[in-house]
Amino acid sequence: MAGPGGEASSILRRWNGGDTEALDQLVPIVYQQLRQLAHYHLRRERDGHTLQTTALVHEVYLRLCGQDEPAWESRAHFFAVCAHMMRRILVDYSRRRAAGKRGRGAVHVPLADALSIPIPRTCDLVALDGALEQLATFDARKCRVVEMRFFAGLQAKEIAVVLKTTEATVRRDWIIAKAWLFRYLEGSPRT
Repeated sequence: MAGPGGEASSILRRWNGGDTEALDQLVPIVYQQLRQLAHYHLRRERDGHTLQTTALVHEVYLRLCGQDEPAWESRAHFFAVCAHMMRRILVDYSRRRAAGKRGRGAVHVPLADALSIPIPRTCDLVALDGALEQLATFDARKCRVVEMRFFAGLQAKEIAVVLKTTEATVRRDWIIAKAWLFRYLEGSPRT
């Protein structure tokens, strides 16, 4: 009997073949993993973030429903695509919130008080997205490795399958991309 991974792969192949009911059969199998993935990303968000885990997973589902001709190569590829979708959703959400909040409802704090307010070190998805877009301009594979590791939580072996490369290459790309992103996000971008 096939396990959940094998069952998911079988359903993905049927979906590739045009079976319109395959997505509905796939969701119960991968739903919990998608929730864990969404929760993983949302816990990195600032306090008071209003997007919920379930809403993020449901938005991914809606986008999956909009796939005209899916071409899933594997279960890992499916989760890599879902991770990319989550990245886009979270970045778009952050941009919309930032656009709506600029200056509106700002609390005026005296300068002396402002100097004592701790600045939280949370992940700025908009800045990360900009850095990933810059990285993709000269090394698309490293950008995809970061997406799959950071947004999908995939391991090197799974990423290697999706990218059709070796685990060693994925590990090297991950190390180099992390170092480049750190430098870029700290304000000294280099290519």
